[in-house]
Amino acid sequence: MNNYSEQVEKLIEQQLVVWQTPRDNYAALQNVEVKEFKVKRSTIKVQFNPARIVSSAAKVDNKSLKERKCFLCAANRPEVQEGIAWGENYTILINPFPIFPKHLTIPCNDHTDQRILARIGDMMAIAKDLPGYTLFYNGPKCGASAPDHMHFQAGNRGFLGFETDYLAADKKEVISNACATLSLLSGLANAAFLIEAVEIDAATELFVTLYNALEIPEGEEEPMLNILCWSEEGKWKVAVFPRRKHRPACYSAEGDANILISPASVDMGGVFITPLEKDFKKITADDLEQILDEVCLDQSGVEKILNNLK
Repeated sequence: MNNYSEQVEKLIEQQLVVWQTPRDNYAALQNVEVKEFKVKRSTIKVQFNPARIVSSAAKVDNKSLKERKCFLCAANRPEVQEGIAWGENYTILINPFPIFPKHLTIPCNDHTDQRILARIGDMMAIAKDLPGYTLFYNGPKCGASAPDHMHFQAGNRGFLGFETDYLAADKKEVISNACATLSLLSGLANAAFLIEAVEIDAATELFVTLYNALEIPEGEEEPMLNILCWSEEGKWKVAVFPRRKHRPACYSAEGDANILISPASVDMGGVFITPLEKDFKKITADDLEQILDEVCLDQSGVEKILNNLK
């Protein structure tokens, strides 16, 4: 049996010795500035992280994707970047532009589009093999900086506020089967659906049901969503955050109204990333609430999903 946790620890340690980019960026995390806010029942941290401009400002339109080499394909990765095979289909890599003290990227070995429906079971299985980590999935129009290459990311547990804040939410059971339950969480900074399960197939069944209840925007192949997933003591938590917009208006606004924030799973989980110092200094709880209200579903959107689930 593979001890992936031990292998990952060794990988991180070795990569920081031989690869300067992550070594510098992980060292910078030690001094990263953080502010904390309360939005409804959620604790939200804002991190000033200049290295993340690579992701926050990533051009993900079709033209830009076709013109650049995919940085997740093995042939295009830096020679110094090594990885750990997970099964036949994925490779565990260190993320050279970290948000977490331990930040991983887990790309599919094939260059195939970012799509979650057939891979939610993979996500849960990887989470079981990495019990000290929370896995996350960014939809192709919900924060993925490589929407043309299927991948997950993972960060060490205990970093995202949602991991404990969800316990303070109003929880309404929607569907259940013998080994899994799907609930709606409300009262937090953003609406979320939570699958709690003791068996992967049972959780997959509920995820597919939820997925089919979500609206797929015209011209797209997948509903807009972000996902967090973790495993502990033989049980899984899969949090699904439905979205209605890729980036808030402030992202492209001019002058003082501009805030360069492109929300993804980490933001949904309670840690907002500001690569620009001006944004870190001026952002307020009201700004965070406005951004979440804009990119996440409102009550009518949630009710539509619930009606579709009946």
